[in-house]
Amino acid sequence: MRGRLPVSGSQSSLREANRARVVDAVKRHGGLTQVELTGATGLSAATVSTIVKELVTAGMVEVRPAVRSGRRAQLVTLSHRVGLVAGVVVGYRHMRVAIADVTHEVVAEQTLPLPADHRCDTSLDRAALLVVDLLERVGVDLDELLAIGLGIPASVDVSTGLITVRGVLRGWDGVPIAQVLEKRLARPVFVDNDANLGALAESTVGAAREYHHALYVRASHGVGAGVIIGGRLHRGPGGTAGEIGHVQVEPAGRICVCGSTVVGIPALLEPLRTSHGNLTLRDVVTLANDDDPGCREIVADAGATVGAVVANLATVMGPECVVVGGELAETGETFLGPVREAIRRRTLLNQLTPLDVVPAELGARAELMGAIVLALQSTDVFENADDGTQKGSL
Repeated sequence: MRGRLPVSGSQSSLREANRARVVDAVKRHGGLTQVELTGATGLSAATVSTIVKELVTAGMVEVRPAVRSGRRAQLVTLSHRVGLVAGVVVGYRHMRVAIADVTHEVVAEQTLPLPADHRCDTSLDRAALLVVDLLERVGVDLDELLAIGLGIPASVDVSTGLITVRGVLRGWDGVPIAQVLEKRLARPVFVDNDANLGALAESTVGAAREYHHALYVRASHGVGAGVIIGGRLHRGPGGTAGEIGHVQVEPAGRICVCGSTVVGIPALLEPLRTSHGNLTLRDVVTLANDDDPGCREIVADAGATVGAVVANLATVMGPECVVVGGELAETGETFLGPVREAIRRRTLLNQLTPLDVVPAELGARAELMGAIVLALQSTDVFENADDGTQKGSL
């Protein structure tokens, strides 16, 4: 007996599923050629071409000339008129906010200093005001904002927006962070750990975008890592995957506010107090780049310590690439060299696919770009499309 022909409903569902695959690929990478879309989606070149034409007609994507590997190509990006997202990263002493379109292009950005031990309510008030202010600068109303991605220096349960390791960020424990900011702005908010956001950005539009398995290491006031497995961000239970700053290096080491002995940059800077006084991490980075011997030695020691911990994680996980970011990475090979050497000495050497250790391509903006990517990946970017017949079809 011959198999039954598929009914029109199933054909329609397949067409919509294929369109969704194309949209998701463009949404993830910000822009791909049609050849790249064919590889990313597994669809035929003819199917991709047809879908792109439909999406261009609907005003959902745009096509413009580009050059790939020395050849002319057509780059497919999401339409600028689809909407905007906001990225917010709250650190220990500063806050960064940016507005970006759906191609990951930042259209407005601002940094704001924060006092030590800043509290959740006042900091989120400032974040909300900055988002509104930046939207006004680019002439956009708040209701045109699709979503906000928010990064903080603590492990987060993304389903509840709660910090899962108490004491790491004083005054923020027990606060449903995403809900609080949502009430202030009446827009969807998605929150995650800052190192996770750095990993998300570098694996999407940065140094790790060509790898399926990667680690992103953020070395700043604290040390953390974001884990990419199979091209996806791996958070672990309660978002604690990659918290290498809480791996014990010395049993009698410095105690974190969470109660653990940690790999902590402040502890590594203590030897400088006698010769240099009380320096900030920014001071140390600047002096190291100016060839100050003491600061360069401290930065190199920090690189060796961080590298030793990263090597343990890399041995278990087996990544193809380690991307190193954060403020200490701004010293270049002074920090990166000892990290690379420690990893080389302590991990199994794979002769076929050696482990690459590279600086973050996005530099100091990795976490902010990650917040933007998180917002884009967590919401339907076509909810505000003008063509009502297309809404919900993807």
